Amino acid sequence: MKLHGLQKMTLLDFPGHVACTVFLGGCDFRCPFCHNFQLAEGREAPVMDDDELLRFLSGRKGLLDGVAFTGGEPCLHRELPRLLERIREMGYAVKLDTNGYHPDLLGEILNKKLADYVAMDVKNSPEKYAETCGVAAVYLDVITRSIRTIMDSGADYEFRTTVVRELHEERDFAAIGQMIQGAKRYFLQAFTDRDTVPFEGFHAPDKASLERFAAAARPFVDCVSLRGVD
Repeated sequence: MKLHGLQKMTLLDFPGHVACTVFLGGCDFRCPFCHNFQLAEGREAPVMDDDELLRFLSGRKGLLDGVAFTGGEPCLHRELPRLLERIREMGYAVKLDTNGYHPDLLGEILNKKLADYVAMDVKNSPEKYAETCGVAAVYLDVITRSIRTIMDSGADYEFRTTVVRELHEERDFAAIGQMIQGAKRYFLQAFTDRDTVPFEGFHAPDKASLERFAAAARPFVDCVSLRGVD
């Protein structure tokens, strides 16, 4: 299994853990505001394979206690459950980031208790989902299956939306709240422009707008918070 990036230590990516972050290539979506677009397109060259990752982790016991998998979309890779199993056998906790478009593999991972924490991106309200993902169509029942799979799994989790001024408005967050109704935790994180974002013209909403958006979701979700906003 080819891995396309490794951040050797992070205190931010896996709540409550000192972790490394593993980046996997490929994605179903082409979100125009994506920070990792080269990974999504599969243009980024691999940096190691799974055996090299396991050797790295073997040498970091006592320094790290978690491994976060992100992308791209990790659940595109059928070999992922076996790799997670081997990492869990080494004593590490696992966090998985996902776009929610592979509920069968996600369900396999969660049923086998191979992930301690799952973070799923909920891109937008149903009517804007495909546009926000940069694709012609999205099967929303697939997204809904993943949401329910995560909420029913017993694993810790969060849902999150990267908020873009040009793509989101207040009513979208009431619709998102209904999609994840009953969830324990939902974060709104403001878009940040970077050189790796494929298209220009996107901006972060101001804090007042983000607070309004969060308020629109709160009737449906236990805990709605802003992330990375001063």
